[in-house]
Amino acid sequence: MRESKPFIDTNVIVYAFEAGARKQEAALNLLVAGGVTSVQVLNEFASVARRKLGFAWTEIEEAVAGICVLLPDPAPLRLQTRVRAVQMAERFDFSIYDGLIVAAALEAGCSVLYTEDMQHGQKIEELVINNPFR
Repeated sequence: MRESKPFIDTNVIVYAFEAGARKQEAALNLLVAGGVTSVQVLNEFASVARRKLGFAWTEIEEAVAGICVLLPDPAPLRLQTRVRAVQMAERFDFSIYDGLIVAAALEAGCSVLYTEDMQHGQKIEELVINNPFR
């Protein structure tokens, strides 16, 4: 059986790029260790980097390129992923965006989802939510 890589959510990536954030070191360590992310996460990162971190578009694209070196082959955002995300959102009372993250992590075969946006320790099928900043 192959070892499952963890899925990295948007907030972990944002902390890795947020200068002076107390969670930056832990976030960087998770990125360097490798794992999986999704196109949805990259889009969310771009939005936060632009609005909250004040990144220029060129800085965002450089950051995304670097993320893709550490987390290659982001999970695509497909119609079937969206359908599964709605099911997750309804079943677990998630936002559609959190549903998309969970659905992408499940489709990628991940057993751990690193995020601080959901309930630590919650198990969804074979996926366990882990808040790495607790």
